[in-house]
Amino acid sequence: MNAPPYLSVVIPAYNEEGRIGTALAKIRAYLATQEYPAEIIVVENGSTDRTASIVAAAAAEPGTPVRLIQLPRPGKGGAVRAGMLAARGQYRFFADADLSMPIEQLSRFLPPALGDADIAIASREAPGARRIGEPAYRHLMGRVNNLIIRLVAVNGFDDTQCGFKLFRAEAAEWLFRHQRILGWGFDIEILLLAKRRGYRIIEVPIDWYRGDQSKVRPVRDTFAMLSETFKIRLNAWLGRYPR
Repeated sequence: MNAPPYLSVVIPAYNEEGRIGTALAKIRAYLATQEYPAEIIVVENGSTDRTASIVAAAAAEPGTPVRLIQLPRPGKGGAVRAGMLAARGQYRFFADADLSMPIEQLSRFLPPALGDADIAIASREAPGARRIGEPAYRHLMGRVNNLIIRLVAVNGFDDTQCGFKLFRAEAAEWLFRHQRILGWGFDIEILLLAKRRGYRIIEVPIDWYRGDQSKVRPVRDTFAMLSETFKIRLNAWLGRYPR
């Protein structure tokens, strides 16, 4: 077997035929400018469109290797978990398919910027971050959600839900093996587990662009995420999480 790559990029993809091809092209173009070896893993989870066939076609093209994993049912947390555990990179970065954070900002997460941290999470709230094109009501909803998350499940983070996070391999393998939540709230659970385990976590300010094709359904998905937040707290109270 070849030596493990330096970086794995994991992309959860549900009905992303409209942008997964563009996302892969942008990521490959960026990685082609870097000196380290990398791989891209797309986890298609229950799509009803051409997402899988587009990824398969991209995998046959030259460039950074692309691997397709298919799961039978939707669930962002389950898709990220599958990709992180299948990854081989020393560093494992998951990214939303909309690339609302420009992929060129990936360098903000990797060494030397990573320092001695085990995990780096993108933040739209940290000093220096910018939100572009986001309606005021969506920002307000996000701040209310963050307050609930801090009070109920995990404190100390200004933005737990941004879809760009990097893990050292050892941290990724331990955390995602113990993940229980397979929906929108998985980020919260992973951060709770990481704090209990003693991993060092940093927040990385990013430029975040809200796209016109966002898959987030504000009311329904917010309710689902908050429901999972309380489930995470219950799991913690019942001693279902290891340290």
